[in-house]
Amino acid sequence: MGKLLCACDSCRNKLCAKQISIFSSLDGQQLTKIADLIIHKCYKKGELLILEGETMNSLFIINKGQTKAFRNTQDGREQILHLFSEGDFFGERNLLRDQVSNYSVEALEETHVCLIHKHDFQLLVREHPDIALKVMEELCRRLDRLENTVETMGTRTVEARVSSVLLEFADKYGKPHPKGIMIELPLNREGIANYIGLTRETVSRKMSLLQDEGVIEMNGNKKVLIVDRTALERLAE
Repeated sequence: MGKLLCACDSCRNKLCAKQISIFSSLDGQQLTKIADLIIHKCYKKGELLILEGETMNSLFIINKGQTKAFRNTQDGREQILHLFSEGDFFGERNLLRDQVSNYSVEALEETHVCLIHKHDFQLLVREHPDIALKVMEELCRRLDRLENTVETMGTRTVEARVSSVLLEFADKYGKPHPKGIMIELPLNREGIANYIGLTRETVSRKMSLLQDEGVIEMNGNKKVLIVDRTALERLAE
């Protein structure tokens, strides 16, 4: 599993707790107190942070890197549920009650995480109730996304699914570009397929079609430039 980082002082100076939305209402002194509770770990690409069915006793905050939360279906396929990147968190389900993880989490690249132990987090919530409200807000957003995914897989066309996921990635990972929005894709074609319930071949074919229509430009396997966001939004409806 993960190994302790040696460069904790550097991370402390960065005050990684400040990156996460659930701590946004706290002042500098309170954030420093949280930093004292943090344990730092690093995971290599492909390494599991959490295994489905495992008991989690800490809140995981992504300080650097990206991870995917997934389950394996009965027919052996991988279904990606969430993508977590810098500032995101997971492991909150078991912090307020005893419950095992209902998904596994794997590092998509070298990933640095900050852990807050269950007991310490419970004390923080009692002292700062706003933290619990922020956790609830984030969980509602995740539930909305899962509900949208179920609806998409059941009723939307293939074009709508691919367009929707590109828009999602644009909002989370996109950066301004003279010709539009450049996305560093968090997943390869197979990963995207597992994320939206399609085959890799279908995803590749539909993205090529979007490129032929001038909606996007593909730059290798890891970058996509959204040239016409309006057209993409129309296709996602």
